[in-house]
Amino acid sequence: MQDACLVFVGSLNREAPYFQGARGVGLGVYSFDEETLETRKLAETGDVDNPTFLSVTPDGSHVYANSEVFTWREGVVSAYHFDRQTAALSYINKQPTLGSITAHNTVTRDGTKLLVANYGMGEGGPDRSLVVYGLRDDGGLTAPLSSVAHSGTGPDAVRQERPHAHSVTETIAGGVAMVADLGIDRLVAYRIGPDGGLTRLAESALAPGAGPRHVALHPGGRFVFVMNELDSTVVSLALDEASGRLTEIDTKPAVPAAARDGNHCADIQISPDGRFLYGSNRGHDSVVVFSVDQQTGTLALVDHAPCGGAAPRNLALTPSGRHLFSANQNADRISIFARDAATGRLADTGRFIDIGTPMCVKIVR
Repeated sequence: MQDACLVFVGSLNREAPYFQGARGVGLGVYSFDEETLETRKLAETGDVDNPTFLSVTPDGSHVYANSEVFTWREGVVSAYHFDRQTAALSYINKQPTLGSITAHNTVTRDGTKLLVANYGMGEGGPDRSLVVYGLRDDGGLTAPLSSVAHSGTGPDAVRQERPHAHSVTETIAGGVAMVADLGIDRLVAYRIGPDGGLTRLAESALAPGAGPRHVALHPGGRFVFVMNELDSTVVSLALDEASGRLTEIDTKPAVPAAARDGNHCADIQISPDGRFLYGSNRGHDSVVVFSVDQQTGTLALVDHAPCGGAAPRNLALTPSGRHLFSANQNADRISIFARDAATGRLADTGRFIDIGTPMCVKIVR
């Protein structure tokens, strides 16, 4: 198992009106052998409610799972330890997220903090958009160190009636968090202080009604790529690290024009070498592939690969970049694709993980 990848999966186990069923267990761990394509379940627990997003430490020893429960005015984030030798998951602790519909989290690059984004629905409760936690020596979470709330609306009266922080991503250089807020069509950058304090650096506006959801970073640190859920586009931007400001370079449609109605983009990932982007399209049920110009950051369409299921909510590349996993929420399967490093194209291996309502997949070596 030491040579295999570890695959961490969050699956829906409580109903929510905006999801089509909850057939999952909760938190699961699998092994994946890139040579044989064999997957094997190692551990699972149903003790965490609706873990719709996970972060995993680089060594696979700790998992941080958001609980997104429709009726809760305040979510929770739970810390678990995973022992590779015994293949055992063990609960450490949990903390309130200070906001509803807890959507995303990430471990800071220095391994000292966890950043959590709350999408937020309705009113009431603490209603914070971004929250910072410290990580204890045992991997557990401290009480919240700081938090901020966004304000504003967008032109889509149904989906942008208020702020909706959908993800938080730390820059390659570290120390700056970028929040993609679907509700206000903005990327909001914050400096993260040593004590966990947040200082707002900049707000970068995207096209009205774009609905920014998830972000991928070029490994060179210069470029930022955003998957826009509402207008089904992918945007590349240039990052000024000092100011946190973003300047648009290029925008490309994520689906063919005829498929735009009824499509909702979700995740975006970048190959380890920064040459190719992969974005998931729910509705078109595809993974769009773009090549990235390494000098300019402009995008060129390579392919639309069928996702191997329905509603590809989340994508993950293996650390080697040889394989891509697509968590197909409404097909109850995670499809496994081989990736051509030279062309960026995906080929369905025919292998998959059979799992109810997969919401998030994370892979470490």
